[in-house]
Amino acid sequence: MSTDVINLIFGMKLRQARLEANLSLTEFAARAELSPSYVTEMEKGRKYPKPDKIVKMAHVLGKAYDELVSIKLNPALAYLENMLSSPLLRHFPFEEFELDPNELVGLFTKAPDKASALLHAIWEIARQYDMKDEHFFRAALRSYQEIHENYFPEIEEEAEAFAAKYHLNLFPVGIEQLKQILQQQFGYRVDETTLADHELLSHYRAVYIDTPRKTLLINPNLYELQRKFILARELGYAALGLNERSVTSTPDQVLSFRQVSNDFKASYFGGALLMPRQPMIADISTLFNQTSWSAEPLLAMLNHYDVTPEMLLYRFSEVIPAAFGISLHFLRFHNVDGSYKLIKRINMNRLLLPSGIGLHEHYCRRWLASRLLINLSEQTGPQQQPLVDVQISQFLESQDRFLDIGFARPLVLTPTVGSSVVVGFRFTPELSKVIKFVDDPAIHRTVIHETCQRCPIDDCAVRKSVPTVLWGEQLRDRRNAAIAEIRRTLLP
Repeated sequence: MSTDVINLIFGMKLRQARLEANLSLTEFAARAELSPSYVTEMEKGRKYPKPDKIVKMAHVLGKAYDELVSIKLNPALAYLENMLSSPLLRHFPFEEFELDPNELVGLFTKAPDKASALLHAIWEIARQYDMKDEHFFRAALRSYQEIHENYFPEIEEEAEAFAAKYHLNLFPVGIEQLKQILQQQFGYRVDETTLADHELLSHYRAVYIDTPRKTLLINPNLYELQRKFILARELGYAALGLNERSVTSTPDQVLSFRQVSNDFKASYFGGALLMPRQPMIADISTLFNQTSWSAEPLLAMLNHYDVTPEMLLYRFSEVIPAAFGISLHFLRFHNVDGSYKLIKRINMNRLLLPSGIGLHEHYCRRWLASRLLINLSEQTGPQQQPLVDVQISQFLESQDRFLDIGFARPLVLTPTVGSSVVVGFRFTPELSKVIKFVDDPAIHRTVIHETCQRCPIDDCAVRKSVPTVLWGEQLRDRRNAAIAEIRRTLLP
């Protein structure tokens, strides 16, 4: 058990004992011959007193010395103790949200029995849905991105300075130029053959080997533009000095929030290097200033920057809110044998978007991300370009509307898996002033819902399940109405 946790437990027990003795903080400090500020620091777990002070405090509180210094809590507080000892508390980025973990513990210790019961309930829910520390770290990162509208000017500036230093001002940026910088300036060895020879590793896009000469293994089966992004992201790790990081392209293990955060920063840097902010703003303006929808400006951007649809639309999520003053959401789905899985989500629109954990239900197939996957699965033969489409969606119940723009294509390393990616813009009074084609009558319009199991639309042609959740809610409402009717008959 770490020193920090021992301090927190001591502080919690000290505060409990003081409250049980019905002593105010000032009264207790005076009797123990301590300053009130020092007592406050102890109770918050920031200070641990010397033995002679503990002896004095134990006497004032009517407790044995051993009882006060023991790190064991009573059984009712077991889950509070688990929380204090958990890696999640140690690695959670409280400072990013301007929170003090000691203050949080202070809230729990005001009613420790109830706090422990609450944590027990949360613990059970997390176990039921197989939620791990990494889910909390990733949720914290998403919240942090959404708070900042997914725009981080300090990384933009670092990428701009890097591009100027190494003359990366022609588009598309050349893959050999990036490789040369990584090798000559940062001492890397780049290996583009080894991964394909290892059956257990061939599904990774890249693997980083931390040896005296850092080695980056890149899967040779990737498109050149994907290998180029991997190099640009690796330059982000090196240029920003990000050492706590994932070693595989899809992390097998997440140990801390800093790891998740550093992976995000490196990817952000890579995207900004390949798609600089000012040229992107100009190209997005060209897209938005169309009075009728056309996919040509989008496809032109893919070719101009030599990037994938995922890279392009994710870069949209970084540039558009700050530059154009409109919020958006970003969704990425995979279609694995007809099962749609949410892979990535950023929700700056505050809309009821699909969630990736817990619900074993079918996402609404009327969403553009779903419709694109359906269309992709019906395609035959090799695809020269990704599918691209636009849609205006309206929630059945809230009536909220948003404009979606999206792509779909098969994955390179697993061609049987379809991937769709969309950005969505919520309808506000400002939207039509920014996106001129939003009123184009040719754009497909549809009513959507959350999942099939909750949807009351009877004539849906793409429904994958009967509305079992909705039926359960309706049955509950009828039962409640029947009980209310009986109650009315029994009233005098």
